[in-house]
Amino acid sequence: MKEIIIMTKPYRADLVGSFLRPAELKQAHQDFLAGKLSNAREVQIQHEAIKDLVQKQAAAGFTAVTDGEFSRQYWHLDFLWGLLGVEKLNNVKYERNFKGNINTADNVTLTGKIAANPNHPFYDAFEFLQSVTPTGHEPKFTIPSPALLLRDHRSDNWHEFYANYADYAQAIAQAYIDTIQHFYDLGLRYLQIDDTNWAFLIDNLKRNEGDPEAQKPFVDLAQTAHDIIKNVLAHKPADLTIASHICRGNFQSTFLFAGGYEYVADYIKDLPYDGLFLEYDNERSGGFAPLATLWNGDQHKRIVLGLITSKFADLEDPAAVEARIQAATQYVPLENLAISTQCGFASTEQGNKITDADQWAKLALVQQVAQATWKD
Repeated sequence: MKEIIIMTKPYRADLVGSFLRPAELKQAHQDFLAGKLSNAREVQIQHEAIKDLVQKQAAAGFTAVTDGEFSRQYWHLDFLWGLLGVEKLNNVKYERNFKGNINTADNVTLTGKIAANPNHPFYDAFEFLQSVTPTGHEPKFTIPSPALLLRDHRSDNWHEFYANYADYAQAIAQAYIDTIQHFYDLGLRYLQIDDTNWAFLIDNLKRNEGDPEAQKPFVDLAQTAHDIIKNVLAHKPADLTIASHICRGNFQSTFLFAGGYEYVADYIKDLPYDGLFLEYDNERSGGFAPLATLWNGDQHKRIVLGLITSKFADLEDPAAVEARIQAATQYVPLENLAISTQCGFASTEQGNKITDADQWAKLALVQQVAQATWKD
């Protein structure tokens, strides 16, 4: 008898996570930094904005709701700053520009042995999200991939704290294992791990194609990232859904990387994620052929096609989006597909160069296409 597999998450119409910050929230953060507003008042404004956002997501038809990442400046750095053994670096020059020559300003550095922080501020952020999630919906939370600690000079000094790199990699994995377990104990059942590292590797492996020596450091990084993530996922509770979003950069409607998934698919295919959110809004992400490898015949895994861009306001043609989903079924069954925007709307507090109305129009299109494509 054929096994009957019932998947619910990722949902047919799902959210990547981040939303444009309301003007009042942006101003509150600036006033707090300038010493004009208390932390308590800033948090109160933040909470009011999150509660309103959650209600809007639910009204828009989304089962999983997020806090829009309203409690953080960056999609990744705030989480890394919250770990033990890590500190913030302010206003450092970033060595790679986003397309459009916009630089980020902050980074992280190791200051000791890395470990989970029992008082990580993201726990409070999740608990508040959970407290305002309506009945019939569930809180979805996002954190960055552990691979982000391996790049951009964040751990150049690992040898000051570890005898060998394998010990450092194991420490990263354990910090994530412990952190995810704490989220689970608080009630989290839907976690998304955001990962620009695979896109970084795609870009560099593509650029150095045909030159094995030049590719070697990137191949090594891909294998290390794979091993750490697989270690982390091996310890996840059985009823915790963990998906991953692979992003090529999303700072103020710009991007960092380009290239198809074929360059990293073999490193991702056996990672036991429950879902993969994949950018597919334009030619920057390549074709659908690598989907067969990424899905890897896993009936328990759902591929979420990011066919609707979050970077620009123009709305895609629903019929064209539906046709692309059908094209993807050449590689992955329709049952194992879903749809979302290609990324969130505000990977940093500055947000993409679209309006609030544009943002909700994009999400309405996600719902429209999902309802037209799937009947469950």
